[in-house]
Amino acid sequence: MMLEQEIREAELLEVARAMVIAARTAPKGKGVDNLFACIITKAEIQGLHDRMLELFKQTDGPVFMINGEDILKAECIVVLGARDMPLGLKQCGFCGFADCREKEQSGKGRCAISMNDLGIAIGSAVAVAADRRVDTRIMYSIGYAMLHFGMLPPDVVVAHGIPLSASSKNPFFDRVFK
Repeated sequence: MMLEQEIREAELLEVARAMVIAARTAPKGKGVDNLFACIITKAEIQGLHDRMLELFKQTDGPVFMINGEDILKAECIVVLGARDMPLGLKQCGFCGFADCREKEQSGKGRCAISMNDLGIAIGSAVAVAADRRVDTRIMYSIGYAMLHFGMLPPDVVVAHGIPLSASSKNPFFDRVFK
């Protein structure tokens, strides 16, 4: 006999894997793949929770406490991030610089197309979860905490986490910020 909890755990990891594939295959500007992806398992969530509470104490930002508590209700978390990889465009300017060369020489800013690609990848990932009737919420606070504590490769400059749950009600909504 397979109990519901075992079924949920197995299915949510399978959905997380499919979300990573959907993010990877999402369209990328000029075909440049700047995406980072990983899955945080149930066993690793407590450690991330502790880091988010530490960040709450450092910043007094309630989002880190509230989202930190919420991720304890997740079976796993998909993390998607972007590397800052200018595409070598001669005319763009979306990053605030005249072109990619000027942006790279300044050492500042983020490639707007690379950041947009991350958004498209996140949208593709959560669409998979929605198709499979899995509860999620996109949380910048997860990615911020992971970047802040050096938990991601150094070339990843922006990241978001997407916790997954299969329960009678989405535990990542109807939260109270104090």
